[in-house]
Amino acid sequence: MVRPVTGPTGGAPVPRAPVPRAPGRATAVFAVTALGAFMASLDLSIVNIAFPSLARTFASDPRSSLSWVVTGYAIAFGSLLVVAGRTADRLGARRVFFAGLVVFCLASALCGLAPTLTLLDAGRVLQGCGAALLLPASLGLLLASVPAELRTLTVARWGGIGALAVATGPTVGALLVTAGGWRWVFFVNLPIGATALLLGRAVLPAPPPDRTRTAPDYLGALLVFVALGGLVLGLTEGPSWGWGSAGVVACLAGAAVIGVAFLARCGRHPEPVLDLTLFESPTFSVANAAMLAYAMGFFAMLLGNVLFLTGVWRYSILEAGLAITPGPLVVALVAGPAGRLASRIGFRPVLLAGAAIVASGLAIYALRVTTHPAYLSVWLPATLLVGLGVALTFPVMSATAVSSLKPERFSVGSAVNQTARQVGGAIGIALLVVILGESSAHTPLERFQHLWWYAAGTAVVSGLVCLFLPRHAGQVHRDVPRVPTPVAAPEPQRA
Repeated sequence: MVRPVTGPTGGAPVPRAPVPRAPGRATAVFAVTALGAFMASLDLSIVNIAFPSLARTFASDPRSSLSWVVTGYAIAFGSLLVVAGRTADRLGARRVFFAGLVVFCLASALCGLAPTLTLLDAGRVLQGCGAALLLPASLGLLLASVPAELRTLTVARWGGIGALAVATGPTVGALLVTAGGWRWVFFVNLPIGATALLLGRAVLPAPPPDRTRTAPDYLGALLVFVALGGLVLGLTEGPSWGWGSAGVVACLAGAAVIGVAFLARCGRHPEPVLDLTLFESPTFSVANAAMLAYAMGFFAMLLGNVLFLTGVWRYSILEAGLAITPGPLVVALVAGPAGRLASRIGFRPVLLAGAAIVASGLAIYALRVTTHPAYLSVWLPATLLVGLGVALTFPVMSATAVSSLKPERFSVGSAVNQTARQVGGAIGIALLVVILGESSAHTPLERFQHLWWYAAGTAVVSGLVCLFLPRHAGQVHRDVPRVPTPVAAPEPQRA
């Protein structure tokens, strides 16, 4: 039996020398795994556009509680991604993929039927768990079905499906909310998941599990989940409970203590959630620090823009969805050329340019947007500029993070980078609540200006961190054989 190796996103086992499959079989596997990736990626963007409708349904609940609809998903996804990929290695990618589908669909049904915000938040946490099982297993299954020489192209196509889901999420979500209400942004997952489950039983391969591997550190995953939950809870409730209150102090202090315990456990466990030896690479450390800072502002901006358009400019949900769609479309179009540019001139100049462009676009929001709608003259140019900057940063940061690692460590390195992105996003949404305040309506323009300046500041900080990257990191010289850059899982690029 051929010993499997891990896929490039922390996923399922991939045989070292797979037997070539018939083209039709590989196409069928791609279709099924792409459905799973599409569904999980769609929920990264579709829920933001439903947020104003959620606020009206749960009008008696504060914005801090509503924010868990977004942060709960991110925390669960980020906490479980690494152990989910290793579980797929150990128990079999097919089994884990189906488990992820079932969990995600059941959680989607719970979200759609939830009569209270508490149940909705719980459903979103379960959705994050399902997504963590789905994404790495789906790519592992896909790579196991194609010859080695086609893997790079296959990963690019798979990533394109995720980018398509993210780009279309605002428009699809707006149409669903307008036609049937916010519950349909969750119900739409059920037919997609059912189709993937039925077709998958017939066409998905079953790569052999590696039962000789040590069990992943599930306790460590629980520790990081609790630590992140405590940090986010303390930040979101700070304005209402009081920053010096016993509850907030307990949340923040508890998060710090549990976080230290988590890091200590990672240093001892043979299959840790966070492999600390990865940070021996300066490039890996810098790239993940930059990703964390960048995501803290980026995710806050995404939700903040939806709240501004619907709350200040009084756009309908459909109008807001269409208004923000050009940004992710720019990302989808430019991300590929940006990666090729980075391979020619190096990661650092591309990342610095991207961070500067994002900060410039956010500055336009802060300086020129007023309470009077000016979409074509102000909002659209800023959105396109931010989208261009995002295309130069998010995917290139992911490639930077794994560029200095050995090929056998691409898997866990990419998963850690995705975790940094999700953690930064969860913290960013918590800080959005602090900046905009508890009120779900009639937020003053000044607070949105503060939000845009904050997001611009995180982009600048991310760029400053990138200055510590080696000057020629990632650059492919003409006299050196080209090595395909590993492609990370779908980026949440929603500008």
